[in-house]
Amino acid sequence: MPDTEFHSGFVCFVGRPNTGKSTLTNAMVGSKIAITSSRPQTTRHTIRGIVHREHAQLILVDTPGLHRPRTLLGQRLNELVRDTYSEVDVIALCIPADEKVGPGDRWILEQIRHMAPKTPIVGLVTKIDKVGKAQLAPQLMAVSKLLGPECEIVPVSATKGEQVEVVVDVLASKLPEGPAFYPDGDLTDEPEETLMAELIREAALEGLDDEMPHSLAVVIEEVRDHEGREDMLDVHALLYVERSSQKGIIIGKGGARLREVGTAARHQIERLLGTKIYLELHVKIAKDWQRDPKQLGRLGF
Repeated sequence: MPDTEFHSGFVCFVGRPNTGKSTLTNAMVGSKIAITSSRPQTTRHTIRGIVHREHAQLILVDTPGLHRPRTLLGQRLNELVRDTYSEVDVIALCIPADEKVGPGDRWILEQIRHMAPKTPIVGLVTKIDKVGKAQLAPQLMAVSKLLGPECEIVPVSATKGEQVEVVVDVLASKLPEGPAFYPDGDLTDEPEETLMAELIREAALEGLDDEMPHSLAVVIEEVRDHEGREDMLDVHALLYVERSSQKGIIIGKGGARLREVGTAARHQIERLLGTKIYLELHVKIAKDWQRDPKQLGRLGF
């Protein structure tokens, strides 16, 4: 693009759960603003990350993975994704290099083209560090066949930093000309309490079985100055699960696991806030909250 042009706009990352959308968001922003996990449906909010470059400003909307829902929570997450389609300038469909294009990818593409027929689509083949060149080439061809010859395809590894800037440039070229939406230095428009809750949930997800992550929600109850310390904050958070057996798993024997979660989350939150914190965690049961409209509302969904 000529130096005189400045492009700005909104980019939505979509794809099946666990296709590297959040990791790529963090890599492009240059800071951790979206939590990552190998567990499906880790992302539950449309996290906005802001990418600043000399020629462009990209506002990345990292959405939950679009899927066939089994609960009211799942339905609401899908609605969140579909609402985002109509509000962005470019849609980037993420398909991992180490998984064959399947019915789920085709279904998502159908949803995109139905909800946003005029929005440009870019194909991102993610996690290329997990495959060799011999495996990557046919995957690039398969994704190109899926999207059609008019769509650009970019291979990328967010964890290794390979091709990340190419992704930035390709997406920026699809955005309209216009001024920056956010000042230099802004990395996200998410409230700090939302980011803190997400970092606690990320720490709690480590080592859990496949069902447990869906039953876990985190709410920041209070943030206040630590008594007698100007350089410290007290953060009180509630971890909600659906059954008493899950509460026992989160807490662990003698509270050992909850302490580990607290230690891991505290380090991440201190990095986020730039100050020391005292983190207090409590686990509560909210029976079948994923299916209860009132409880979903109280938990921010």
